[in-house]
Amino acid sequence: MEVDLHCHSTASDGALAPAAVVARAHERGVRLLALTDHDTCEGIGEARAAADSLQMQLINGIELSCMWGGATIHVLGYGFDAEAPALTKAIADLHDGRWLRAAEISRKLELKGMPGALEGARAIQQELGDSGNAPARPHFADFLVRQGHVKDRAEAFRKWLGSGKLGDVKQHWPSLDEAVNTLKQSGAWISLAHPWQYDFTRSKRRKLIAAFAQAGGHALEVVNGMQPAEQVGGLAILAREFGLMASAGSDFHAPGDWSELGMYRPVPDDLTLLWRRFKHVQQSIVVGSGV
Repeated sequence: MEVDLHCHSTASDGALAPAAVVARAHERGVRLLALTDHDTCEGIGEARAAADSLQMQLINGIELSCMWGGATIHVLGYGFDAEAPALTKAIADLHDGRWLRAAEISRKLELKGMPGALEGARAIQQELGDSGNAPARPHFADFLVRQGHVKDRAEAFRKWLGSGKLGDVKQHWPSLDEAVNTLKQSGAWISLAHPWQYDFTRSKRRKLIAAFAQAGGHALEVVNGMQPAEQVGGLAILAREFGLMASAGSDFHAPGDWSELGMYRPVPDDLTLLWRRFKHVQQSIVVGSGV
């Protein structure tokens, strides 16, 4: 695909530096990219310089954490003013919250006989590329693997760090309405990230999307990587019902991981594509039927 509106770098929980993400995306045919690190714009400057050198279009992007219905939800912002006061304040608050969250994850793991998690996760994070942001759950997962507490990252999430487990610390996030409002004040186009990944019933998922639309969101991430085709179809139905545009992306984190830059299922032809709203998008950039 020539468009990828969801990927991560070492500025948050990705394995590649921002410039390396851009270079890999270019190698794979992506020409319009949004770097959407969690709760930070730290990598955008480096990514933009790399994109300019390759004559790619880079859109300002971010994935903000928030709370709705007792669960952590992610909203994606695009094309915003990175210096907007509302966004800079929200990022500062989330930065502090992520450090508190990391300390709480470490405390809980220590109570279960796994000490030193914060220091260990931070060391792994710095090996990938130093960031001023707190280590995220993938860094903690890699620490648990190194210490022999689990056999791989999947087991770490299944036993300790996944949704509903002791490492799923939520209390420092703003509400969904607050996150959407922050992005609106910053001039962003706003998409609800991977709506099918939340552990919701169909009814609760529909309520989430209704609340997102009511808050002023613009789009659903109808396609996230190689998620099952039936999920894409279900989200397309909801996008039509609530009059939302469609966004799509790989949700790339690392080479050889579950996703790859520019790789995701086709977007249904009848949906309105969010990336058509970006000022400089070339009309030749389309999403075809392949991956």
